[in-house]
Amino acid sequence: MHDDDPVEIPKDNSENSGVSRREFLKISSLSVAVPLVAGPKTVMAAGEEVPVHGPGKVPMEFSINGKNYKTVLEPRVTLLDALRDEFELTGAKRVCDRAECGACTVLMDGKPVYACSVLAIEAQHKSIATVESLVGQGKLHPVQQAFVDNDASQCGFCTPGFVVACKAFLDTHPHPTPDDIRRGLSGNLCRCGTYAGIRQAIAQVAQKGA
Repeated sequence: MHDDDPVEIPKDNSENSGVSRREFLKISSLSVAVPLVAGPKTVMAAGEEVPVHGPGKVPMEFSINGKNYKTVLEPRVTLLDALRDEFELTGAKRVCDRAECGACTVLMDGKPVYACSVLAIEAQHKSIATVESLVGQGKLHPVQQAFVDNDASQCGFCTPGFVVACKAFLDTHPHPTPDDIRRGLSGNLCRCGTYAGIRQAIAQVAQKGA
């Protein structure tokens, strides 16, 4: 039997339809695919309708380091991937990719977050600040300068996340105690073990700001 040979499909004991095997397979595949494409645009969650995005790319808008950005991304893309791959802001680093090390720390509405654990679509219409925003007119931010002065980095891979976390910490704790510093930076890890230098850097900035 060839693909184009007629296939007899009985229907209520009536005459044969005359649909070819190839046409029958096409119709069957379409009938299966249509429900997947025409899925619901909203779902019910906690008694409210929540919009469904994707699975394809959708338009997104961001405010990053004082600039507005527009692009199209899949809803599954993380803020870290969007920053690095879409906007070429590579200061935030991917290390653990599971919200444990803090190397990808950025500020979202002034609060430190792990960019690897935030979906880009969730970061829309919020103020995002990366380590690139801290340098002004070619001059290092006081936290960055303190890292240099106190040799607070070795390989430097975790440094951008630490600098952002330190800035956020000092914004809320301008006069920290040693215990405050240890607790405040517990969400960032340094595999080189430069914690002593980092603590000294924070103390230096706090002292100058006093």
